[in-house]
Amino acid sequence: MKVFQYLFAGLLLPLLLSCGCGRQAGPAGYQIQGISVSKTSLELQVGDQFVVKAYPKPSVAKELTFSWESSDPSVASVSAGLIEALAVGNAVITVSYQSASAQVAVTVKAREEPAEQTFKHSVMFDERINSLNKVDKLELNGVASWQEDGLLVNRTGNIVKLNRFYALAERLVRYRIRPSGDAVCLFRSSEGDFNATVDIPRKKISILTTPATAREVSFLAGDREYDVEIHHIYQKAVVRIIDVASGQQEEVVAVNDGEGGCGQGKVQNGFYVGPGWDHYCFGLSSGTSMLVSRITVESLKDKIRLLIIGDSITQPEAYYPTEDFPQAYTQLLIARLGGSAMSSGRGGGTINTLLEYVPNELPYIQADYVMVTIGANGGNTEANLTQLMNIIRDNGSIPILNNMPCNESGTQNNADFGGNPLIRQVRAKLGIKGAELDKATSRAGDGAEVDKGMMYWEDYTGYPAPMTGWQIYHHPNPKGGQAIFRQIVKDLPEIFE
Repeated sequence: MKVFQYLFAGLLLPLLLSCGCGRQAGPAGYQIQGISVSKTSLELQVGDQFVVKAYPKPSVAKELTFSWESSDPSVASVSAGLIEALAVGNAVITVSYQSASAQVAVTVKAREEPAEQTFKHSVMFDERINSLNKVDKLELNGVASWQEDGLLVNRTGNIVKLNRFYALAERLVRYRIRPSGDAVCLFRSSEGDFNATVDIPRKKISILTTPATAREVSFLAGDREYDVEIHHIYQKAVVRIIDVASGQQEEVVAVNDGEGGCGQGKVQNGFYVGPGWDHYCFGLSSGTSMLVSRITVESLKDKIRLLIIGDSITQPEAYYPTEDFPQAYTQLLIARLGGSAMSSGRGGGTINTLLEYVPNELPYIQADYVMVTIGANGGNTEANLTQLMNIIRDNGSIPILNNMPCNESGTQNNADFGGNPLIRQVRAKLGIKGAELDKATSRAGDGAEVDKGMMYWEDYTGYPAPMTGWQIYHHPNPKGGQAIFRQIVKDLPEIFE
């Protein structure tokens, strides 16, 4: 009898333990009675993201996989509890498991952007130039000679080059000049994409767009001192001339209107001004002489939350139609930070390009974070990426290294090319963060295949070699820009805190 009692107790005890309150049977036998959520209502602004936690009642040791659904995904989307506010309106988020469910009421309001901040300029280069201060960064190229009172440009056919690379999208160069009465003074980029003239005999200043953008300047005369300022502010170029003695000034403005694609893939004809790539240059188009006695290069902001650097994807001002430009991810980030951000991108740039120009800019800007997106043009190595991250840290900023966005060439997934596998490796080694821009711009959200609806179409059908037949979805359009922006907000919330 005792044997039977012991056997019965031995059988009964595990049964009682397994049935106790329905908590230990595991998901297969588990019956949920209800769901509680960490928030039952939310008020968000467009662009905000918020994670809502769901808990089963009664609780269970193993984590359950809940289903999430939005009553209006155009207002608020949801994925695994991550709610993203997309547009002004109301939506109800429902979380469910078996027959139980719970709701989160979401109200989305227009974003109250922080008030635009005011910034001081920061001097990145400033030299009085003359025979006693022969600045070695100036390449004279046979058209100029050193004088006691400055650098005398008195020959045409070539230009003087400031051998110091700049790509910052908010900058200016200022020249102190004294031209002869017949001088047509030329100011341009080393790549020739931007050209401006000060025409003394015709009394006008021009940006050499097609057609030229010009303004008459009645006070222009020979043998007087002027400050000539060339401003580069994203899509806007400004040429301003100031009479040093009288303070009179005039300016001419031209705004780049990108084609939104290339070749037969462009969405409009656009109006090309030129981003002023690389190195500042000056010379004489015609006339006797121009004396240059000072050159100053300034950043238009001195202290910012975020500096955004990279290749053409970080220079959307070069290809975005002006109407769409506010939706470029750089501009969305700058707006979100109340202006406390700048971009510094170079179309066609590589990691080596960044290593050349970042040391000319970053030491003069107090940036809390520096965000790097680079690689589509090759050159990435662990050593190069590490060197750039260390330069950023040495300047007191926190480096961020983003995944490359998806593109049709698939270079973002090519480890040998220096794509995202290498970028992830460098991030892990250095303990830094980055946004997964490949996921944001891919069809399945996995970074594998580009979502062509997020990219501009580049179609060179009928073009001469070497571009013949080249067709690719490569540069983010407004939809891609918004997706990249949202991914950065999601992956790097500390920037916006």
